[in-house]
Amino acid sequence: MSSHLQQRASMTSAESAAFVTSFLASWEKRDLAHILSHFADDAVYHNVPVEPIVGLAAIRGIFNAFLEAFRSASLDVVTMASSPDLVLAERVDRFVLHDGRRVELPVTGVFVIRDRKIVRFSDYFDLASFARQSGMNL
Repeated sequence: MSSHLQQRASMTSAESAAFVTSFLASWEKRDLAHILSHFADDAVYHNVPVEPIVGLAAIRGIFNAFLEAFRSASLDVVTMASSPDLVLAERVDRFVLHDGRRVELPVTGVFVIRDRKIVRFSDYFDLASFARQSGMNL
């Protein structure tokens, strides 16, 4: 049994799904403080093709860089599955860069929740597709 399920769940399946849906929707508002309010201080954010980012301060740095690079972001859920404190979200992430280029990227995210905060957020996607569309290297 995975370690996040060995402790008492902080959220039901429905609450977990609503929490992650709220987090994903928060990107459209571009409010960094609100986006980060979903994370535990010791959270891990992992764009799986690259090294994990550990801790809220480091996550703040990468999320701020994303917000500065894109003038708009939409993280649109295609399919979501949840259990207490665990959510899998198949998405299409859409970004518009300041120069008008558009990025459309299929992504699957895994969210582990503890005490009503994200403690692990792992995104699985095609890094080459992201780099080709955005001109950015992660």
